Amino acid sequence: MSFALIAITLVFVVGYLAIVTEHNIHVDKTASAIMTGVLCWTIYILASGSLVDLSTLPAWFTQQHLGKEASEIAITWVGHHQLLEFLGEISSILFFLLGAMTIVELVDAYGGFAIITDRINSTNTVKLLWTIGLIAFFMSAALDNLTTTIVMISLIRKLIAEQKDRLFFAGIIVIAANAGGAWSPIGDVTTTMLWIGGQITTLNIMHSLIIPSLICLLVPLAFLSFTLRGKHVTTPEAEEAENSFVVSTAQRNLIFCVGMGGLLFVPIFKTLTHLPPFMGMLLSLSVLWVISELMHKHQRDEVIDAGLHIVTVLKKIDSASVLFFLGILLAVAALQATGLLASLAAGLDAAVGNIDLIIFLIGLLSAIVDNVPLVAAAMGMYEMSVYPTDHAMWEFLAYAAGTGGSCLIIGSAAGVAAMGMERINFFWYMKVMTPLALMGYIAGALFYQFA
Repeated sequence: MSFALIAITLVFVVGYLAIVTEHNIHVDKTASAIMTGVLCWTIYILASGSLVDLSTLPAWFTQQHLGKEASEIAITWVGHHQLLEFLGEISSILFFLLGAMTIVELVDAYGGFAIITDRINSTNTVKLLWTIGLIAFFMSAALDNLTTTIVMISLIRKLIAEQKDRLFFAGIIVIAANAGGAWSPIGDVTTTMLWIGGQITTLNIMHSLIIPSLICLLVPLAFLSFTLRGKHVTTPEAEEAENSFVVSTAQRNLIFCVGMGGLLFVPIFKTLTHLPPFMGMLLSLSVLWVISELMHKHQRDEVIDAGLHIVTVLKKIDSASVLFFLGILLAVAALQATGLLASLAAGLDAAVGNIDLIIFLIGLLSAIVDNVPLVAAAMGMYEMSVYPTDHAMWEFLAYAAGTGGSCLIIGSAAGVAAMGMERINFFWYMKVMTPLALMGYIAGALFYQFA
């Protein structure tokens, strides 16, 4: 292995450790991810003469045709071209996420999710667990697991007074949101990556994974139904909120229907037009934007002051998460450009041999390491010429990466959000929820493999 490859590998490993231990070193993972991505590509470009496979280049790139200096410039140009090519693929994911996050934020600003949450009034712990879990499961498929977790934890705060009682619900929400996102092309960023990359198609992934994903949730719910049987939760006292700007029920419902309809329209748009999914998402966002503008065309200042204008909503978008995805995907792309991922795939195949076992282990690893770079790495490791669109390997990867992260509270974006919102102790989750999540993960995986 050349010095440049060793340097890129070390930068990636150190950067990854910084991401995993962000709370210990007090450096946000976004900063570590961006630095890792930039440094990996910097090393690659500077050492492109020793890393680019000259046998793959046209004859006119070689030194005897161009001369040494011109040949080096040409090889560097190839590195730049690779970077821009990868950046195009990454940008399609980022614009998709930006559009989806903006739509969800606007719906939430209008109180649209109250259409669902206001209908829940049970105090029986088991019944409430099943209700919350199933709602989170299907909501995550239509939105995404991170957004669903935030919405549902905000809901249980209105339903359950005691924080210690909310812990079980927060744990189930994490498991349900991750399981629900795995079988939908827009429910989890990793499934979205596979969908945008052409490894899976909409109807096939939904048909193949909805039952295994549901089993992944039902097993923990069934266990808690016995251990928490007969218990009830206490509800908090109602609080009257005074708003300077009142949104009518009709306006709230219109924004909710257009927003949710726009998200569900994206797969249809892709199927009909064959354009990238982010184009459909941006179209849905633009339609919702126009409707919200026309709805309050004579109240612009009041809408802005109330935080309901879409320009105001855009400021609430979690830009740090988007930049994190940019940084980590750039870093993984650098590993792919060097050929390290292909070598890793060959090594795994030689050491383990069974592709299903490899994917199963990747799912468990995603509980420790973020699933985004794991899936990005797998997409670079395995060629579509060997595993074509809708191959069982890609389907199982979507399930494993989407649900395996539930085994630890830090294993998914949904878990990290829940940990912060409800101050969930890492070791409490590992003691109480990890066995349940692991049982569900294994049960769903076995069903997919043998059913």
